[in-house]
Amino acid sequence: MNTATHAPQVERIELDELVCWRVRTSSAELLIAQQGAQVLSYRRNGDQPLIWLSEQASYHQGQSVRGGIPVCWPWFGDLARNPQAVQALYLGNDPAPAHGLARALDWQLLEIDASQDAVNLQFALLQPQQGWPNWPHNVDLHLHIHLDERLHISLSSHNRGHQSVVLTQALHSYFAVSDIRQVQLDGLAGTHYIETLHDWQERTQHGEVIFEGETDRIYLDIPDRLSIVDPAWQRRVHLQSSGSRSAVVWNPWIDKSLRLSQFAPDAWQRMLCIETANVLDDALHLRPGEQKSLAFTLWAEPLVN
Repeated sequence: MNTATHAPQVERIELDELVCWRVRTSSAELLIAQQGAQVLSYRRNGDQPLIWLSEQASYHQGQSVRGGIPVCWPWFGDLARNPQAVQALYLGNDPAPAHGLARALDWQLLEIDASQDAVNLQFALLQPQQGWPNWPHNVDLHLHIHLDERLHISLSSHNRGHQSVVLTQALHSYFAVSDIRQVQLDGLAGTHYIETLHDWQERTQHGEVIFEGETDRIYLDIPDRLSIVDPAWQRRVHLQSSGSRSAVVWNPWIDKSLRLSQFAPDAWQRMLCIETANVLDDALHLRPGEQKSLAFTLWAEPLVN
């Protein structure tokens, strides 16, 4: 029996206006856009995708692609819903873009390293000399992607300035599921969350999370591991995080799907966002010279009844 493995392959491709990188190992395929250092899709050979990419995704400069793992930084969501210290760092008079600046900018690919059956890619978003428009703070951002039998992603912020910086951030992961109505999210029972759809009330999660309608919740003081139980695809998808005590759980359901860009009317059935985050009281505080990382590892296991 031939047990030899093929060396990993990294290929530069273009999807419409975006430069992308396709990574193939003997057991997996990963697609990454250089804009935003955004993972677009990820699957293991012969399996259903782990990361969901919209069938209606468009690839245009200055516009985040629907699906994958967008990087939200240096604020998450609506800036006005962020802590005052985060809002104060934005100096623009124009409305701040949702989810910050990083996902619509071109990053630099600093390194590709392939060895045996693993690949490392290092992307950087370095502060330009004149600073970013409306956010002139000297913070460099790096995204490290390591693909072996699992997918490992780490987002590091380094404050090179002389003043402290407070920011919120998220790795906005779109997970592929067989049917959102049939899956369950384990690990959050007993935790507190903010119900953004009902006046941002604080509530307690009773039992594991199931999905019966539009969901947009910020979970607080979460455990390090969450799992998506997907009986139809006979798998349990694990998300192991570090540097994070908060997560956003989101599915637009039927009505909101009709208002979303790059989103088919029935796409809500096939995706679930679990966003590894530093939001609200979990905001990231960086003293001058300080560096901190937000990271997660993703893998799937067969579902044992």
